[in-house]
Amino acid sequence: MKKFGFLALLLLLLVLVHPGTGYADSAETHINLDGNDLKISKEAQVQIVNGSVMVPLRLVTEQLGYTVKWDNVTKTATIEQKGTTLKLIVNNAMAEASGKQVKLDNPPFLSGNTTLVPLRFVGEQTGTTVGWDNVTKTVYLTSPVPEIGGSEPEITVPDTSVTAPSDNGSNGNTTTDGNTSTAAVTNLSFIDNKLIIAMNGSVTPNVFTMTDKDRIVVDLPNTSFGDSFHQNLSVGKNQSGQLTITEYPNVSTIRYSLFSSSPSTIRIVIDLNSANNYSVTNANDGLIIVDLNGTSTTPPATTVPEVPVTTPPPSTGNTDKKIIVIDAGHGGKDPGTGSNRKEKDFTLPTALKIAELLKKEPNIEVVLTRSDDTYPTLQDRSNLANKVKADLFISVHANSIPVGSKSNPSGTETYYTRKDSLLFAQTVHKYLTVATGLQDRGVRQANYHVTRETKMPAILLECGYLSNTKDEALLFTVDVQNRIAEAVVLGIKEYLGR
Repeated sequence: MKKFGFLALLLLLLVLVHPGTGYADSAETHINLDGNDLKISKEAQVQIVNGSVMVPLRLVTEQLGYTVKWDNVTKTATIEQKGTTLKLIVNNAMAEASGKQVKLDNPPFLSGNTTLVPLRFVGEQTGTTVGWDNVTKTVYLTSPVPEIGGSEPEITVPDTSVTAPSDNGSNGNTTTDGNTSTAAVTNLSFIDNKLIIAMNGSVTPNVFTMTDKDRIVVDLPNTSFGDSFHQNLSVGKNQSGQLTITEYPNVSTIRYSLFSSSPSTIRIVIDLNSANNYSVTNANDGLIIVDLNGTSTTPPATTVPEVPVTTPPPSTGNTDKKIIVIDAGHGGKDPGTGSNRKEKDFTLPTALKIAELLKKEPNIEVVLTRSDDTYPTLQDRSNLANKVKADLFISVHANSIPVGSKSNPSGTETYYTRKDSLLFAQTVHKYLTVATGLQDRGVRQANYHVTRETKMPAILLECGYLSNTKDEALLFTVDVQNRIAEAVVLGIKEYLGR
């Protein structure tokens, strides 16, 4: 999709020649373990290489209680604790975990005398919950919770997290042997009087009410907090946290916690001001929705108060109906990027799916820059958005890298040009990365014509890389296209305060 200029190509070549410097930020980085900042030396700073967060091996594992042995001849690090043995070799993408071979996202490398390893490997092999905040350049680590059962004491979740129901059989804190987590919660939000739980993996939620205090409880069995959850929301030492709700009169707080560690179970509680009906939608498409838009059960005549609408950013369009322009990138004589499959064949069906969902929203009018395999020029697209006085503009694309490049990036990016588009980009992006399930490559500023020449908040979505076979396969599935469409609509609604 993008053509590299001379400077960009030069930067790419430098990265390929020096792969250990895929990320070198002049700002200081941080590592936070269980709420405490660790002291890290200059040469032990966190780095990002080919999209992977790389952390100092000895510092992190010793803080988690492991012993580290270093063989300077073979450049091998051996990490041990209670029968668990991990072995990593510098510049080798294969590691050993208790005798089994494990493929690393990136091979360990030396920075001075410090061995840096992928953060994800540390989390997966030690049971530590990990997260990365790209804004503050901080790695967050939460020590694994001791297993429940046997002679170990039961973990008590304090009232600041989630209160377990009493005398409720299978809805209580039951435990079984083993700790098998097959799904992960990646984000929580409360929009349009609905609790929206973003997931990686399939799960059947157990949803019920508690009447001693009006609460709706959502239990997610065989589920843990995903890495990206820690980037979006705060999780304390007790593996718990909460959202304070201010704009919905019948909901005071939403609390979440690791309710059980064996099997791993996430519990989410909606604290109500009075009893409220609800419905649950779970299509195993990455979103679980608990909808509170219904009539309150007590007293009979009381209905849920109307949700106040937050005033959206200033608009040049119709104040009663918001006009959204959806632009399917490329088309016609311009196929876009891609080798086996063309970008234009991804952007059009995805844009049409977004438009169909938006048409169901009251007070939103959708305008498409193209609805078939034609090619409007970049000027045509921006002129159309300006002519109809659109309130928002979204251009749908897929990315690629030049043929012959040694790198093979994967992931989702959102681009903007003007400062008035940044908040819109951030809002849509947080849903988009969950929808694709690909690596979060961040919100970025670029000088694209359609995001520069439009006069309203305008963004360009790079949903994945068609030069990456994994990304390509995902983007051309109807399921992922539907999830992208749903994510974009959620982002639009949140940005508009609906």
